[in-house]
Amino acid sequence: MRSSTSISSTCQFYLFKDCLARRILQYQTVGGGADDASDSALDDFVTYLTTEAWPTLPSILKEATYEGRDSLYQSIPDVESEDALSLDSTSAAFIESLVSYGIVSDDNEALRFLRKALVEYVVQACAPPPVWSLTRTKECEICQREVPLTYHHLIPKSVHAKVLKKGWHPESMLNSVAWLCRYSIVLLIADLCPALFRPCHSVVHQVASCEDLARNLYTVELLLEREDIQRWQKYAAKQRYGVRRG
Repeated sequence: MRSSTSISSTCQFYLFKDCLARRILQYQTVGGGADDASDSALDDFVTYLTTEAWPTLPSILKEATYEGRDSLYQSIPDVESEDALSLDSTSAAFIESLVSYGIVSDDNEALRFLRKALVEYVVQACAPPPVWSLTRTKECEICQREVPLTYHHLIPKSVHAKVLKKGWHPESMLNSVAWLCRYSIVLLIADLCPALFRPCHSVVHQVASCEDLARNLYTVELLLEREDIQRWQKYAAKQRYGVRRG
């Protein structure tokens, strides 16, 4: 069983990776194109940099969250200032990689590069959770169709108490939602009979229990990593909604 700390650290690892990637994308020396091979090269390079830098960071940075921001800011008062972050233990391989790819010219510039990425990471990691109603999309987040939507609790309400007791997620994440399709179809059987359908919502609950959804499938990205959801996505994306004959 993963602890709340390990789950948080995993999320923060990928958040930090994204911050590094955005900075790397300012340069054309890695990948250099818009094809799949270039994307793969960029991902491999950023993953390598992240795995080199992450273990050397202070634990309090690696566990940065909105809930823990007060402790972080007490430990490092000017944490959002580049000068506040001491990076003496930074991996030599991290620095050498940036220099060899021409992203920076020397060791000092490599550390400035890392500090800027870390400041961005801290700001994002400690940001307050969104007002989930404002995250509404125009398209279903699974099938990508522009149809009427309803929200799906990514962490099912029926297990909220258990989630908090076990420490799987912070309370601020409990009401995170995905916007999935919901629409009425007129079934032409004996009479015109409108029926309510939530196809993508229903599939999500078919592939995993509420507890599994809460522990392992608590973002749209994690849901879309599953092969069964990917197969459903391809099928559902081609379906039209409206009138169906029974």
